[in-house]
Amino acid sequence: MQRLKLTISYVGTRFYGWQRQSLRRNGVPVTELRTVQNELETLASRIAGQKVNIHASGRTDTGVHAEAQVAHMDIPKSKLGVNWIRAFNTQLPDDVAVSAVEPVDRDFHAQYGAHSKLYAYSLWLSYDYTPPRLRPFVWPCGPLRLEPMQEAARYLLGRHDFASFRNSGVDYDSTVRTLTRLELAPSDNTRPLLATWYFEADGFLKQMVRNLMGLLVDVGKGKLAPEAAAAILAAKDRTRSSATAPASGLTLMRVDY
Repeated sequence: MQRLKLTISYVGTRFYGWQRQSLRRNGVPVTELRTVQNELETLASRIAGQKVNIHASGRTDTGVHAEAQVAHMDIPKSKLGVNWIRAFNTQLPDDVAVSAVEPVDRDFHAQYGAHSKLYAYSLWLSYDYTPPRLRPFVWPCGPLRLEPMQEAARYLLGRHDFASFRNSGVDYDSTVRTLTRLELAPSDNTRPLLATWYFEADGFLKQMVRNLMGLLVDVGKGKLAPEAAAAILAAKDRTRSSATAPASGLTLMRVDY
């Protein structure tokens, strides 16, 4: 068998997230939900002529997008001659694409080998309208004061216990993570109402980026003072923090190994 590393992009709007899952009735699987993993595994298995499992760097939730999700799969060596990029992209639906396929060593693991991930979260600073092209990719949260948000972000950088920003549903050995980047992208004069924030860390807890974004938006709306970020972080209590930001604004941009 040969292991291949895949780089995948997708619009998450019509997917139930990355991970394969089934609709259940009375605890019994009834039908497969539309997920990115399901689309890719079904097609890869058909091309390979046998069952293929695809393992991603991590799950993305329903509605979350990706520019460069990373995954791996094992295929028979007899299928190394297949042009996998073309084989995928000529048969995948138009909201998912494979941008790179490369052979890697058998010890490469898309999830366990990842050193850091970069996410972007985009806000639209108006309630009046949202450009249709951007609507699936932003949170139209309304006007914000960006300077207090940037001040609050400084309290969150570094190595901390981020338990206050973890939603339930996944068990972790530790909720300590190192947030190495939390910054507002330079403003774009052509899109003055678009504000994109970048979050980079050695790992993220369940919906951690969306929870951090929810906090920063509350600061930007004047609901919280910037220094409240430090107190909420220290509390290690999810009930002390802000609501989870919508999935639509979040995009996985890069995974580093």
